[in-house]
Amino acid sequence: MLQRLFFLLMIMTVFLLSIGCQRIESNIKEKESPPTTVEQKNEPKTKDIAWMFPLTGMPTNEKTMQRAVAVMINNYPAARPQSGLHKADIVYEVLAEGDITRLLAIYQSEQPDTIGPVRSARDYFVHLSNGFHALYVCHGWSPEAQTLLKSGATDYVNGLFYDGTLFWRDHTRKAPHNSYISFEHIKKGAEKNGYAFEEEVKPLPFFTNDLTNAVKATNIDVVYSKRSYAHVHYAYDGTKYVRSSGDELTVDRETNTPIAVENVFVIEAIHRIIDDYGRREIDFTSGGKGYLFQKGTVQEVEWKNVEGRLLPYKSGVPLGFIQGKTWIQVVPNLEQVQYE
Repeated sequence: MLQRLFFLLMIMTVFLLSIGCQRIESNIKEKESPPTTVEQKNEPKTKDIAWMFPLTGMPTNEKTMQRAVAVMINNYPAARPQSGLHKADIVYEVLAEGDITRLLAIYQSEQPDTIGPVRSARDYFVHLSNGFHALYVCHGWSPEAQTLLKSGATDYVNGLFYDGTLFWRDHTRKAPHNSYISFEHIKKGAEKNGYAFEEEVKPLPFFTNDLTNAVKATNIDVVYSKRSYAHVHYAYDGTKYVRSSGDELTVDRETNTPIAVENVFVIEAIHRIIDDYGRREIDFTSGGKGYLFQKGTVQEVEWKNVEGRLLPYKSGVPLGFIQGKTWIQVVPNLEQVQYE
């Protein structure tokens, strides 16, 4: 009887020791490996933050703080093909004197190695540049633009003072169609003058418009005069509008890259000749009629000046741009625009 009792006591002791060891082992494992929920709370987030370039709406992996840069580009036939236009986020095409237009190329998402030919300033281009608080780059100026820039209206770099240093001449072309600059030299010009070269740029409105009632328009003609060099054409290729000027494809001089954009915005603005030289005053404040071409369609719209930017509206409601690049054609009369 005593032997049986002793045997039972031995079995219970072994059983209790076994349970104790399991608890100790379990506690050790818990200390070595925290619960799954704790691991999930402490794990870093690996999902990329979604940023976009403010003037194209295109995605980027990091927030961009590049200041907008606006460069006056020569569009005289002898200045074509130009350099760096294919990398501009926005381009305004506006008449200067006669039936010759000039281009205001606004850069933010891309920085070309070569930009030009650079041409002289006009006051209304300075105002358009200020809509983006851009660093304004020109080579020369009209009396009105000189007064405006010297008054401190904006930060600027003028080739009149940096010819042969920041700006260089291409000797295969004749002046004034041969002044060029690089984005790196623009940055040096900003540093020389103590201008900021980094800042947050307010984005354009990018959202999908209702194109249900839009009219099909895959070919656009903007005729600044009867002369062929003043004739602009866009052909929609199913994705973008490919640009031609003077019956020739608009391409980049260095890379032969065609100019192709997602948005073509045409606006009608009042033009007035102000001197014997033929310089103009253009009303960019009153608003007016326009056409917005997107995805092979056209809508009749109004345009408004919103803090210096020319933006499309319909029945008083703002319209959005499609992600990508935008060309804004300014004409004295919408009758100069045809589409089909």
